[in-house]
Amino acid sequence: MLKAVFFDLDGVLYEGDQAVPGAPEAVRWFQEQGIPHLFLTNTTSRPRSALVAKLAALDIRVQEDSIFTPPVAARQWLQDQGRRRVALLVPEATREEFSGLVPVDREGEEADAVVLGDLGEAWDFATLNRAFRLLVDSPAALVALGLTRYWKAPDGLRLDVGPFVKALEYATGKEAVVLGKPARPFYQAALARLGTTPEETLMIGDDIRGDVAAAQAAGLHAVLVRTGKFLPGDLEQGIEPDAVLDSVAELPGWWQAQSG
Repeated sequence: MLKAVFFDLDGVLYEGDQAVPGAPEAVRWFQEQGIPHLFLTNTTSRPRSALVAKLAALDIRVQEDSIFTPPVAARQWLQDQGRRRVALLVPEATREEFSGLVPVDREGEEADAVVLGDLGEAWDFATLNRAFRLLVDSPAALVALGLTRYWKAPDGLRLDVGPFVKALEYATGKEAVVLGKPARPFYQAALARLGTTPEETLMIGDDIRGDVAAAQAAGLHAVLVRTGKFLPGDLEQGIEPDAVLDSVAELPGWWQAQSG
């Protein structure tokens, strides 16, 4: 029986600066029912405090510690591994999530790890080449805040961090430590945070691979919504969600039907 739910954010609860119709009410229903939940997102362009503020502006009230992001998981991994000196290729606002670590910003300094997030239009040859130089022929770890291929922006689809991670893997021969969707360790870390098992936890997302297939590979149940980056062709990929809903607004009703 399902006992907990992981919500994706972008494309599920909101699109751009607009809430998905019915999303605030759906979240409130789960909060009022006392159903354990977390908000999982690969967003690395802003800290959790900014996400809390954005959601509040959309009438979705959540606590900062209920948002689970790749930077949160990555900081814990780096601390556990004793890798304190890190080159942070992440948006400036996201750096606050890595408090307690030593940033490597100067040319010629060595790093214990290179952390890649979604820099968007800030990606350029110099930035990518700096990461390459820090990684090649060194013990530095390549840490990826997700492997998402692309996302839906107001002006259309945009590349996410995944293609840049793959470029550095190819150039350096190193395998990235992925601490974001669709990597299984990210889902496992979220389950540990919530204290639930995969079999009793549901993931709801708009990405047939990064949300649905990845969650199912980690043993979770998964629901796909027809909002965000959803495309009709997603249903022809050989991946079978537990359900396909028009939007997250239908989730409370679907949840009650499963429980009944």
